[in-house]
Amino acid sequence: MNEDKKIATRESFGKYIVELGKLNNNIVVLDSDLSSATKTNSFAKEFPDRFFDMGIAEADMMGTAAGLAVSGKIPFAASFAVFSTGRCYDQIRTSICYPNANVKIIGTHSGITVGEDGATHQMLEDINLMRALPNMHIFSPSDDISTKIVIDQALKINGPVYIRLARQATPCIYDEVTDKNCKSIMHGNGEDITIFATGTEVYQALKAKEIIEQYDNNGRKLTCRVIDMLSIKPIDEDIIIECAKSTKCLVSVEDHNTIGGLGTAIADVLVEKYPTKLNKIGIKDTFTQSGKANELVKAYGLDFESIANKCINYFLDN
Repeated sequence: MNEDKKIATRESFGKYIVELGKLNNNIVVLDSDLSSATKTNSFAKEFPDRFFDMGIAEADMMGTAAGLAVSGKIPFAASFAVFSTGRCYDQIRTSICYPNANVKIIGTHSGITVGEDGATHQMLEDINLMRALPNMHIFSPSDDISTKIVIDQALKINGPVYIRLARQATPCIYDEVTDKNCKSIMHGNGEDITIFATGTEVYQALKAKEIIEQYDNNGRKLTCRVIDMLSIKPIDEDIIIECAKSTKCLVSVEDHNTIGGLGTAIADVLVEKYPTKLNKIGIKDTFTQSGKANELVKAYGLDFESIANKCINYFLDN
């Protein structure tokens, strides 16, 4: 992990979609008057004939994207997560998921790390919304390299995909990833605690792992593993069951409501395949405040120190 090199996943998307656009003429990009923030402006500059600014009309953007998909194009429809999933849910459901249209929906500025934009823009329900839709796939990358990996995977899927991206620049976790089709990536093989994390919280989980493994438990250091859950739907059931069998304490961490997000997806697997306790760390079913991203992360217990303390306490209580 390179903590000195930071890049927001929305930036990674903006740069990589230009590279892919040079290789595939069928890729088109749509935006809703936010191209400088979603970073689709680079694609607009490089391919003006394949870029469509739909204005502040996200529902129309999704309908247009569905039409382009039917015409053989591969549309990437981008906006803030709160708009690209919440404002046009009906159009995604009826025009994209119902006909299984090959549309890639990009939701940037997800979670509380939107910061000062406040509760109206801090989208904490998007995974829940998209996960309930038949035919929809969901990816939530943690850094620059993993963003490119999930975009490549999305292009292989002939159907709807939602990719959840962040506003805030985060450290580069990977230099490379060998398995380009992976749904998850394991860090460490500790036998005491498993932390399942996604998106920007993967970095926080990895830092929490360092603290956990310094904790002295009656003369024995705790051991921990972190699972980067790149794919939320379909989710990596095998890794969930493996960790449930081989570690004593399971924890999920997400910058999302604990209802319907990563933790719920993991719990669904455990209930059916290997019943065991899962401790959820996330936003506890509340609207959040406005503030600087780092301050909000700490205030809502999503910083690495809070995660480490909670994990240790969960382990000791089990």
